[in-house]
Amino acid sequence: MARVDPAIAAPPLRLHNHDGFLFFFLLLLLFSSVDASVHSYIGEKFTPKGNAFILHGGSEGLYASLPHANATAGRGDSFIRFEKITFTRPEKSVENSKDTDSVLVQAIIFEVEDRETIGGSAYGGQRAICCTPDLAKLGACTQGTVIYRPSTQNPKWPQVLAATFNGKDLVTTLPSQNIPITRTGMFNLYFIYCDPALNGLVIEGKTVWKNPTGYLPGRMAPLMNFYGFMSLAFVILGIFWFSQYVRFWREVLPLQNCITFVIALGMLEMAFWYFEYAEFNDTGLRPMGITFWAVTFGTVKRTVSWVIILVVSMGYGVVRPTLGGLTSKVIMLGATFFLASEILELVENAGAVSDFAGKARLFLVLPVALLDAFFIIWIFTSLSKTLDKLQARRLIAKLDIYRKFTNALAVTVVVSVGWICYELYFKSNDVYNGHWQNAWIIPAFWQVLSFSLLCVIAALWAPSQNSMRYAYSDDGSEDFDREDSFSLIKPGPVSSKDARGSAGLMDARAAVSNDTTTSHDGDIEEDKRE
Repeated sequence: MARVDPAIAAPPLRLHNHDGFLFFFLLLLLFSSVDASVHSYIGEKFTPKGNAFILHGGSEGLYASLPHANATAGRGDSFIRFEKITFTRPEKSVENSKDTDSVLVQAIIFEVEDRETIGGSAYGGQRAICCTPDLAKLGACTQGTVIYRPSTQNPKWPQVLAATFNGKDLVTTLPSQNIPITRTGMFNLYFIYCDPALNGLVIEGKTVWKNPTGYLPGRMAPLMNFYGFMSLAFVILGIFWFSQYVRFWREVLPLQNCITFVIALGMLEMAFWYFEYAEFNDTGLRPMGITFWAVTFGTVKRTVSWVIILVVSMGYGVVRPTLGGLTSKVIMLGATFFLASEILELVENAGAVSDFAGKARLFLVLPVALLDAFFIIWIFTSLSKTLDKLQARRLIAKLDIYRKFTNALAVTVVVSVGWICYELYFKSNDVYNGHWQNAWIIPAFWQVLSFSLLCVIAALWAPSQNSMRYAYSDDGSEDFDREDSFSLIKPGPVSSKDARGSAGLMDARAAVSNDTTTSHDGDIEEDKRE
């Protein structure tokens, strides 16, 4: 979900702009390594906000350093490290400056709960960030610097670093140093300058954000253990399913082969995500190869799952032998969903954690959401028709399993809608990411929900000695679904009158058989026309 960073005077400027050149950006993702908890600044420019010029340098949830941390190995330390941050001002600014001039560029780091300590009185309709001449005369601050007050919880914060252009300097550097984190919280970094003469200033360099247990951002750290548990859960499900598959391999249906494929994809997806997070935690860089395959396996799994649920809802292999003219439409819908989901997941997981622009994400999320809704509508419409056919033909065993399948899907949809409402509530009440320690639950829930539905489907359609009773039969008979209407009587001598009655009974049976066959063939033709 899109993250909203705390504003100083107005909604902050994101580090990178993904609104344009999306295709080119995706190509770069596939062939290059992208920083994650390492925030890089390459030719970034500042944006005017009120009476200041601001660049958002990043925001991460960080835990406090552990006591007695091992400084050599770096384990237990939590910090924000500035590495080779340089500022370059336009040559026009140099020409207009004097040898005695001194112009500041400041970096300010603050915890989200201390956001109200940044800035002063209103200026031009917005909260003033830089010290104005009037405030300077009152002795409240120094003109040309950022206004801030010490935190009530931690008097040494906010942390402010400064780089100075002296005289006609074209370039200045921010000292490389570590800012130790002694208090758990969501921290924000902004680069700010107040002098309009620096308009056009460009920044180069990077900052490294580290937690005590590694480089995973705080809001993502629990997901590593979560994917480890999910990998184990898929292994347990796989053992159950494959043991049944091996025992009854002669009775396996095409649908069960598809479920096997989905379970295998899920095992690979969870394993790749775990290793991706573990590598990310150790190095601070997302391993792009592992990330790509984790995203791809997950997208293929979701696409195949949607398609399987759809074709099962249509009764394929149960009440109809083929999808007829619908095959191409199902394939087209699946391919479109795969493409839209793959692009969204790559952009979300391959870029810097807090740098994905909200508008760009909304542009990519909407197609996936619309396709999800289309799948759901088509599935329940098809299920309704299939249930009617099964009930009309009195195929009790198939009808029972389809009712259970329908109930499982209905519960899943209701729970999904409820969770979406909760997610919207969570985001609307967490504008400044104050609840970042619980943010991992949102993506984790969707994984648990999809896994639960897969378990239900696996239980309903597990290979067994009776698997073939759910397969499509073209002879119009379902001996296990209905009781005989006629009792079996041992034959004996009959009179001529009985013979005539028996002949009449045989004719009646033949007529019923012909009507049943005609009705069944008609249903097949109707399915093909659909």
